[in-house]
Amino acid sequence: MRHVENLTRWVLRHKLMVVAFWAVVTVIGFIAAPGLSGVLSKDFSLPGQPGYEANQALLQQYGNGGIAAPLVAVVKLPEGSSITAPATEAQLARALNSVKKAGPDIRVVGYPGTRDPRFISPDGRTTFAYIYAPVIPGFDLKPVSYPKITAALGSATVAGQPIQLTGIALLSGNAGSSNGPSLLVEVLIGGVGALLVLAFVFASFLALVPLLMAIVAIPSTLLIINGLARLTDVSFIVQFLVSLIGLGVAIDYSLLVVTRWREERALGAEGDEAIVRTMKTAGRAVLVSGAAVAIGLAALVVIPVPFLRSIGYGGLLIPVVSVLVALTLLPVILSKVGTKLEWPRIRKEANASRGWSAWARLVVRYRWIAAIVGVAILGLLLVPALNIVVGQPSATSLANPGPAATALNDLHSAGMGDGTLTPMEVLATPETAAATATALAAVPGIRLAVAPAPKVPQWTNGTTSIVEVIPDADGATAAGRDAIGAVRDAAAALPGSPQVGGLGPQNRDFISAVYGSFPLMIALIAIVTFIFLAREFRSLLLALKAVLLNVLSVAAAWGIMVWVWQEGNLSETIWDTPATGAIDAWIPLMVFAFLYGLSMDYEVFILSRMREEFDVTGSNTGAIVVGIGRTGRLVTSAALILFMAFIALGATPETTVRVFATGLAAGILLDATVVRGLLVPALVSLFGRWNWWLPAWAAKILRTTPSLPPRGAD
Repeated sequence: MRHVENLTRWVLRHKLMVVAFWAVVTVIGFIAAPGLSGVLSKDFSLPGQPGYEANQALLQQYGNGGIAAPLVAVVKLPEGSSITAPATEAQLARALNSVKKAGPDIRVVGYPGTRDPRFISPDGRTTFAYIYAPVIPGFDLKPVSYPKITAALGSATVAGQPIQLTGIALLSGNAGSSNGPSLLVEVLIGGVGALLVLAFVFASFLALVPLLMAIVAIPSTLLIINGLARLTDVSFIVQFLVSLIGLGVAIDYSLLVVTRWREERALGAEGDEAIVRTMKTAGRAVLVSGAAVAIGLAALVVIPVPFLRSIGYGGLLIPVVSVLVALTLLPVILSKVGTKLEWPRIRKEANASRGWSAWARLVVRYRWIAAIVGVAILGLLLVPALNIVVGQPSATSLANPGPAATALNDLHSAGMGDGTLTPMEVLATPETAAATATALAAVPGIRLAVAPAPKVPQWTNGTTSIVEVIPDADGATAAGRDAIGAVRDAAAALPGSPQVGGLGPQNRDFISAVYGSFPLMIALIAIVTFIFLAREFRSLLLALKAVLLNVLSVAAAWGIMVWVWQEGNLSETIWDTPATGAIDAWIPLMVFAFLYGLSMDYEVFILSRMREEFDVTGSNTGAIVVGIGRTGRLVTSAALILFMAFIALGATPETTVRVFATGLAAGILLDATVVRGLLVPALVSLFGRWNWWLPAWAAKILRTTPSLPPRGAD
């Protein structure tokens, strides 16, 4: 890419201008960063989906409910006591009435208001009641009146027993304070880990340079997002992805460039000419890698969910800015202070790594065994992925130790399942509410359906009335999904076709909207990436192999998440968290979008160096040995840095974030070791001269030069 060389020469002629530009942008980015949260969107809308539309109607008409699952008040009495005893019932009624006065737009439903015995356990000692309150919009869905609700219940007792609170928000730690590290702490942990790895790689003060590039790239990206968010909705999730993914990506690109610069200097290049030669090779690889990451993230725009689309076009700014920093600011830093920072010069770059070169020769010698072992490892990890269940994780797995978990255990021991935590809410008319409740109570899988008294203002507005429908099973399970479908079918057959809302129905719609378009997203990414890499590597086979291995690598990461979390094989041992039973619906999609692009970095780093060597020597084996020898330590170090960033992300107490971090961390390590360290050299060795084949017709379409290696090429 001649334009990379031209850009480098221009940058080196205008050093002061480049440094001043990035200094100003970085400072403004840091200054503007605290106000970024205020302009980012917390909208999780699903326009046109029935569950979302029902939930919007609930929020607009009643100010609560909808996607926000209720708080659940639980009372468990000692043996010999009964909820239905007049004095006990009166105490419970007074406590729930005090909750209604804790804030505006609070709805409460339980046994005292309905006298429905299905709110009580079979032994008569445990009961529950729902508390719907307005929430703070966003991912956490924190009840605004939570402190006042807890204060109202804190002094109340029923037959001498306290009233405990549980619910999805409390179990996942969203309604109360969190003991997990802040985003800043997570970034600092990742940064310290990165510095340790870089110190090992460079064995000099050059280890500080990639971190400096990240310090510039992250606030600069956030500054652009700040401006973008004032023009269109950008999800608040993007700021977390920029901080953590940006840390890894910016360091990766700088690591590649600085390593190649040291190599060029060790081979005799001096001054700015060493930088120009570096950017002609490593700079080109950075540009291709950044484009690959951007393709993976930009593909999110085909998903018909607004907040995911915003993550797509907001997230692709991460690699774009990181590439710009690596192609402009980094050459200036190397030109001005690079040689001064190269102290002490413990590690030399004149020759490829002996250890990695030896590994490459070993893989080439036993290429069939290496290929079979690599495929077998991926195959074993793909098996759990075939059993992935996408949906809301079980309430038990969300529970952090505490009062909310204790209350949930009381419900379980009383024979009331997780379905109690995620009721459906049906919008009927005041005239049809009672009949609707009767009809829906008869649906298989439904514990109870109840319409509170028609004159209770919190449950009716004269035009609509709410019918509470409680399933037996969690909506994430097969039984729970069947119950949601059955309720919808039954409601559609009733007069007026009442709308069915609640957390479960909207989650089901989200899965349908996202994963209905998922094959299109994969196809789009695969086609665009194949064309892009075929032109870059001047090879049809290498591009096809890269796409297939990346897809399989991501699927294997899914398998790890399923095995560790959904099936609970390690989650309970390491995190004391039971099996989730499902993987939260947004996680597989986001893991795919990020891992596909990030792991492609390593493919580009390795194959670009192999292509470069093959063009010089015409030796397939030589290209493999030099390619792995020169990039093995680089790829492993880059993967380790990203791994540490994702481990820092996983330090949060929220189970869903831990699952996400596990998928990213395991996927990166798997890709850098089994795929790039074992399968890539083995397959390139097996394919021989066909690796480098690009016929004239394909070259014409791709607008590049053909590649027709002679038959004698090994």
